[in-house]
Amino acid sequence: MKILYLTKYTRMAGSSRMRSYQYFPYLEKAGMQVTVKPFFDDAYLKDFYAGTKNISAVVKSYIKRLGVLFSVFRYDRVVIEKEIFPFLPALAEWMLKLLGIQYIVDYDDAIFHNYDQSANPIIKNFLGNKIAYVMRFSGTVVAGNQYLADYAARSGAKNIEIIPTVIDLDRYPIKQTTDTDPCIVGWIGTKTTFEKHLLPCKDWIKALQHQEPNIRFHIVGITEDMDLGKNVKYIRWTEETEVAEILKMDIGLMPLQDSKWEKGKCAYKLIQYSACGIPGVASDVGMNREVTVPGETGILASADEEWIQAIKTLKSNTELRQQLGRNARKKVEERYCIQQTSTKWKEILNH
Repeated sequence: MKILYLTKYTRMAGSSRMRSYQYFPYLEKAGMQVTVKPFFDDAYLKDFYAGTKNISAVVKSYIKRLGVLFSVFRYDRVVIEKEIFPFLPALAEWMLKLLGIQYIVDYDDAIFHNYDQSANPIIKNFLGNKIAYVMRFSGTVVAGNQYLADYAARSGAKNIEIIPTVIDLDRYPIKQTTDTDPCIVGWIGTKTTFEKHLLPCKDWIKALQHQEPNIRFHIVGITEDMDLGKNVKYIRWTEETEVAEILKMDIGLMPLQDSKWEKGKCAYKLIQYSACGIPGVASDVGMNREVTVPGETGILASADEEWIQAIKTLKSNTELRQQLGRNARKKVEERYCIQQTSTKWKEILNH
């Protein structure tokens, strides 16, 4: 079986790497031939992460993707990450449907809110229902969580499967919890997610450092000083070192803003912490509630004082951290690892 993956990014981007690229060895082992054609290349991503926009690279991406579409009949299955052409109507997806290609479309974010919640009235009016059409025209929608699956159902999708964003257990050893100082509270992510979700926590992060001088914060994915306090270490992210950096943490953080967009998030940071047996402290928003079960795998928090108290509680109780971490790891082994979900993907592709 020949499969064409139309990903949005190369494996340099976490969403494409986790939703698509990490499955390729499992699919190929099952006898499938995988061809991947990302929309944006590494050069675009490097500019994007640096905060710059390369317009010529964007135009080139659209032209290249158009050329790829002429090859779809060479393949037995076509898997699309989110959409074929960002910020264009669903004409390409409609054409595939007319041509009898029952493509599979995969979502780990509520990207439909890029359109129906856009501040630009032109985008909102003309593209507000775009992703609904992409889902409706598809053969199968694969959703990362229930919020995304519910949207697909309302859109009229014929077949809907829920597959969370997962990790590879073979890459994530379990942390050996100890009662040594300092206590490391960690976060991992991109600059964009940092600015939206962790930076607004600056006041309580500084307050906690004042109250607990032997707590240290490790921020993986940010390399410049973001004025979070003197006991904060900023660490460059790489795919090769991310797990090693997580294993240095005693407590993992996943704050989220409470909006429609966040309800589509797949709690990947929490799953990474949990895979290492590290309890998370997370916002009481969206899928965070599924991964972080209070008193079982971690602690949920809303107000600033709740975040401070949750971290203090875990810092002072090694036994509790160990128990929550063990439970969290077990949950990942049962639900949030590729060893479980690769079988489901093979079933979908063989259907």
